[in-house]
Amino acid sequence: MLIGISPLLGPDLLHALRAMGHGDEIAFVDGNYPAAEHARRLIRADGIPLLPMLQAVLAVLPVEAVLRAALNNDPAQAGDIHRQIDALTQGCGQSAAALPGDQLYSRIRSAYAVVATSEPALFANVLLRKAALPPAPTQG
Repeated sequence: MLIGISPLLGPDLLHALRAMGHGDEIAFVDGNYPAAEHARRLIRADGIPLLPMLQAVLAVLPVEAVLRAALNNDPAQAGDIHRQIDALTQGCGQSAAALPGDQLYSRIRSAYAVVATSEPALFANVLLRKAALPPAPTQG
């Protein structure tokens, strides 16, 4: 256990978050997504739903963009899970953009890592793009 770090963030995920560079993307996918087939680096989050995992990650990862799936892969449609993703990311100062399936799935395949959650909702897939942190002010 670490002070101030959610226990949902296991060592493999923490390593991936730290190793990512500015502009790298990490995908969080639902339990139906073929993560093992599509991931360059697969991180299992068995038993963990999507929203608690996203909340834990957003507490430690600087994010410059949030992209998400849409109901039936149509950006004009949203289900309950999409509205919850939108509310969660807005609370962190980001607006989630819905992408059509063909655009989202190709980005998931090229993401730095894919986190396979046990989320039961369909089309509950999210990409986070890591932001750069400004240098700390120097004293002197």
